[in-house]
Amino acid sequence: MSYIKSRFYMKQISVFIFLISTALNPTSQVHAESFTLNTRHRVKDASGQWAVSQQKVLWNAKETAVIVCDMWDLHHCKNAVVRVGELTPRMNIFLNKARKSGSFIIHAPSSCTGFYDGHPSRQRALNAPKAKNYPKDIENWCNWIDKAEELQGYPIDHSDGGEDDDPTEHAAWAKHLSEIGRNPRSPWKRQVEGIDINPKYDAISDNGFEIWNLLEARNIKNVMLVGVHTNMCVLGRPFGLRNMTRNGKNVLLVRDLTDAMYNPARWPYVNHFRGTELVIEHIEERVCPTTTSDQLLGGKPFKFKGDTAPHIVFMIGEKEYSTASTLPVFAKQHLEYRGMRCTFVNVDENDPNNFLGLKALKDADLLFISVRRRTPLKAQLKLIQNHLAKGKPIVGIRTASHAFDSDPPSTKHIRWSEFDDEILGVNYNGHYGNKPPKGPATVVNVNGDIANQPILTGINSEAFEAKSHLYKNKKLSKNVKVLLTGTLIGRDNINEPVAWTNRVNGSRVFYTSLGSVGDFELSVFKRLLLNGVLWALDKPIPPADPRVIANN
Repeated sequence: MSYIKSRFYMKQISVFIFLISTALNPTSQVHAESFTLNTRHRVKDASGQWAVSQQKVLWNAKETAVIVCDMWDLHHCKNAVVRVGELTPRMNIFLNKARKSGSFIIHAPSSCTGFYDGHPSRQRALNAPKAKNYPKDIENWCNWIDKAEELQGYPIDHSDGGEDDDPTEHAAWAKHLSEIGRNPRSPWKRQVEGIDINPKYDAISDNGFEIWNLLEARNIKNVMLVGVHTNMCVLGRPFGLRNMTRNGKNVLLVRDLTDAMYNPARWPYVNHFRGTELVIEHIEERVCPTTTSDQLLGGKPFKFKGDTAPHIVFMIGEKEYSTASTLPVFAKQHLEYRGMRCTFVNVDENDPNNFLGLKALKDADLLFISVRRRTPLKAQLKLIQNHLAKGKPIVGIRTASHAFDSDPPSTKHIRWSEFDDEILGVNYNGHYGNKPPKGPATVVNVNGDIANQPILTGINSEAFEAKSHLYKNKKLSKNVKVLLTGTLIGRDNINEPVAWTNRVNGSRVFYTSLGSVGDFELSVFKRLLLNGVLWALDKPIPPADPRVIANN
């Protein structure tokens, strides 16, 4: 055989080998690159609290798979279907980008693979070489990754299945599903149509063995999970976060391309999107890190249209009650925990009347005031007045009743001595001087029938002892509704309002004259403050948490 013929045959054999190899491993036909991903997980700090930790990772795209979990065409929860529809376009762009970069895409619409019988991507899963290292229980649901996660438990109550539909709408939706020939409890038949399944490169499977075969045949070391629902299938399926993590894969949840099944009517009584965030935080603590779709796509992470966090600006300018320390702790535990965004504006260390950063009030949903006898700059007071002119709410605590009642230090500053009358709705006239431990204690009572006052939800009707000395607040305006009153032990003739609501030109106003450091140690006071903020924002007030004794 001549040298030329020999070279010809060798070339033909090389082409044949290449075709065979690409058929067995189609992703080799796609340009492979690397991903630099910002990831987030949580570790316990010295105080035992979970703290966010950021880390960059470099993943070879060809060694990476993206598993699409249960992005079904229909669901028994109508709101879940709406959110999947909203999520789908962004997820499809993300998958196309990952595929183009060289990653392997596995579509896992559980219990729906029969719809794809004969599809090349389904055949790819069925024909994958059998792995030699099947992990234990790879075919089974994984309820907990380890004992530590089980002991910690879920951060939300989804024991009702997590449906967050309005009952009337849900009944109509179930009827619709029946009319189109679907089982109202399990109406899914296929993956949602808006997600592309590439027959040349992708696979379709919901089987733990099959998916493991696919991963091992391609030497996949890294797995990203997208899809629903975060607290159920994404975590627990045979191909879910727990199984992939405990069996040695590098695993990331793409946290902006997921959604939970959570009903805000259940504990911890946060909105649906915050419920999903709490599950994500749990995953970051106990299961695996997370990332966001913008790490591949650029721009900003995906956000559901209804996922808008109220913005609260805290205006703090007083030294007597240390609210510059107590309010940030309260906000972190009770407001930021609920998904609210909090901005703290304190006075300039060199100028007690200059509130640095108060321009944040321009996009605030609520202003929270803890100020004592300061006269802000005219432009700063104008920001507060503009906030009220828009009908936006205010919450005041303790010295807010005499917040702006002081002589101006210059013509650039302005006094608002009528703030208590005009906005809070009650005239402040000093206090009784019963400062603990010298004077008689302040005893607080519920004013009227607690059952008819939703703002007092979670607070029982028993009197409690406050740690603040009692303010003199009289001359109530017509719109004021007194919630709590205070008296002094041994002086029954004294009776002062200590918490109330008011309405001023469309603005909701909540105020309490309580707020000393000791009051922040009382769960009843913290519950009152939370309720006041939620009421002012016109947000649902959660039922009593059975794990907390309100009055202590």
